[in-house]
Amino acid sequence: MKLTFLGATGTVTGSKYLLTSGNERILVDCGLFQGYKQLRLRNWAGLPLAPAEISAVVLTHAHLDHSGYLPLLVRDGFRGKIYASAATCDLCRIILPDSGRLLEEEAEYANRHGFSKHHPALPLYTEADAMLALEQLSPVAFGQPFGIGSSLRVELQHAGHILGAASVLLQGEGLRVVFSGDLGRPNDVLMAPPESLPQADYLVVESTYGDRRHDASDAIELLGKTISETAARGGVTIIPAFAVGRAQTILYDVHLLKQRGVIPALPVYLNSPMAVDATMLYRRYPHDHRLTPAQCEAMSHAAKIVNSAQESIELNQRRVPMVIIAASGMATGGRVLHHLKAFAPDRRNSILFAGFQAGGTRGATLVAGADAVKIHGEYVPVRATVRQISNLSAHADGDELIAWMAPLRQAPRHTFITHGEPDAAEALRRRIGEQLGWACSVPAYGDEVTLS
Repeated sequence: MKLTFLGATGTVTGSKYLLTSGNERILVDCGLFQGYKQLRLRNWAGLPLAPAEISAVVLTHAHLDHSGYLPLLVRDGFRGKIYASAATCDLCRIILPDSGRLLEEEAEYANRHGFSKHHPALPLYTEADAMLALEQLSPVAFGQPFGIGSSLRVELQHAGHILGAASVLLQGEGLRVVFSGDLGRPNDVLMAPPESLPQADYLVVESTYGDRRHDASDAIELLGKTISETAARGGVTIIPAFAVGRAQTILYDVHLLKQRGVIPALPVYLNSPMAVDATMLYRRYPHDHRLTPAQCEAMSHAAKIVNSAQESIELNQRRVPMVIIAASGMATGGRVLHHLKAFAPDRRNSILFAGFQAGGTRGATLVAGADAVKIHGEYVPVRATVRQISNLSAHADGDELIAWMAPLRQAPRHTFITHGEPDAAEALRRRIGEQLGWACSVPAYGDEVTLS
């Protein structure tokens, strides 16, 4: 059995792990690279094997850095099944067409305004490409093993993180290989904690926050404080949010803040059609999260829905206290870019990031304190207050990752640390070695290892 690392090495994006066993080639996750240009160029470069040679894809969850390459894979010849939990399949039906549509809109915008270096600018893939990929989705139940080929067995376990998120146990050739996927937090507001790590001969574990401990302060309190202080200045709070997972957490927190009278009676807008659709899915999968039906209802009505592009444009003309929640969470695209252009130059306003910001993204640039950020080919001055609340994250921190691994009765033969910036991955490698005594390493892009 061989394992090849085709993404999420030295970065949190582009998750792709190729596992080869006999004639079977299984791709665990199929994500887009985001952030630095040299990473994004990998999306255009193709894979080191023909997509038609891949037997099947297994998804851990629906976020674009884990699923967003699927339309390309299918367009370029992949004809196998895409296995995922039912909720992940439903989320992909929302996320992937939206991604294709945004890519087309961005290419069209670049051509219309002439800021692309390419003539004409082309989308990485289209909405039509995404729709074709959806036809190969195959939902599977948590905790029920299924076969791929004649000799491989796969089982999904709940990983927390977002609706439908899974860790993957793959068995074959007498080996048990576990892919953590993105692990949620034990006390997440919306999601139940990850299931216990099953016994594994080899483990691939994420390290997004492997080098830090989430702030113990109350995330809801910090959110309320930012909104209230900004409103007192007459300003607007812009919250770039991942449409799936983070947007729902923020909506629920806003509901609680309103209920408790912590924030003033100001308008709150959800400007992400994808987030609206994703929020509705919480009602369809009541056993995949912690919320009651009444809490789901309250979350759904915590904000006014912005339905059209024209309504989105009109928001940018308003100069009254309000909150705008819009995708994308790292400000790499989506409607939030237009809000940043409109509101970042005004020092009365606040930009509040509620999740991890990958290196090379606009979000990372803003959090680092840049006085200007490039959007649509031009630099926009940043005078607004920029804050980040890391403890709203849906990712386990270093302590929580160690706590997930520690109960194993027998150490894996080897643990591979992925899905983290270099410092985070290296910090987790040291902790695993020192605290658990396990053999572990941080693979590089393209590394191939033999599992025996």
